[in-house]
Amino acid sequence: MRPLEAGKLYGSVMLVMLMWGLNVVALKVLVAEINPVYMQAARILLAGLSVALFVFLRKEHERVPRTAFMYILLAAAFGMTGHHTFLAIGLSETTAVKSSLILALLPITTALLSMLFLGDAFTKLRWLGVFAGFAGAVLINVTGEGGEAVQGAARGDAFIFAAMTAQAVSFLFIKKASELVAPRVLTIYTLMLGSVGLFAVSFVLAPSGWESYITAPGWVWLVFLLSGVFATGLGQILYNASISKIGPGKTAIFNNFVPFFGLLSSALILGENVSPAQLGGFIFIVAGVLLGTGWVDQLLLKKRKQAPAKYDA
Repeated sequence: MRPLEAGKLYGSVMLVMLMWGLNVVALKVLVAEINPVYMQAARILLAGLSVALFVFLRKEHERVPRTAFMYILLAAAFGMTGHHTFLAIGLSETTAVKSSLILALLPITTALLSMLFLGDAFTKLRWLGVFAGFAGAVLINVTGEGGEAVQGAARGDAFIFAAMTAQAVSFLFIKKASELVAPRVLTIYTLMLGSVGLFAVSFVLAPSGWESYITAPGWVWLVFLLSGVFATGLGQILYNASISKIGPGKTAIFNNFVPFFGLLSSALILGENVSPAQLGGFIFIVAGVLLGTGWVDQLLLKKRKQAPAKYDA
């Protein structure tokens, strides 16, 4: 890959990480104005329609084999309906700073599930990474607020953790489905099916919650449009494209920037405080991701292969 082409590619991946970090702030704003689950349902539907239009214009749609539908349904149930339901409820009860940091556990949790269920290699460094990551999660939840606030925040943090876990589980089914159908087509189906599930959950949890669509101020719909079309729709397209060109391993490393941009934007835009304990937790999580995903193992193996052979005199 030429340097200019690589620079553009890595730049597009960094743009996605920035959009996803800002999206946590956008969602925090949206759940304060629109019923959380209804908001997610409409946002995911908008993202699905955006990706579908992109694929249709590029004539990249293809038939989905029957054997892939079960994996797609499970990926949509966990990664879209479950993840976004828990995320919306959690964001309404905890801070964007904590949410960004808890969501940063996603690569470690995915690696742990892959080791347990997909036969990925167990190594000491990967287990150390899992431990470091979850130790960081404990640190970021240290707070000095009063009892009632702590209880509410703890419940919100639990929902965010459930959202992160649901998405990690969905990746197992996405991996299976992606062996049978193109990633962009898979993205359309998971987004559309997930939005249907979210609307169903919305009607059960808050039958009259749709009224919040009517009462929301105009500027909220601008944030909604930017979040649905750009952060989720365009972001997913660019991310999938980067995976196809530089591989999932290298692309996943960039996810470490999402909590960084989330922390920065939460502090600058929402005025939320970042405690020293949360910064320490962030460092633990980043170290955990690098170790737990096997990136350090791969780096050490590559260095050993490149080391010159030693011969006895």
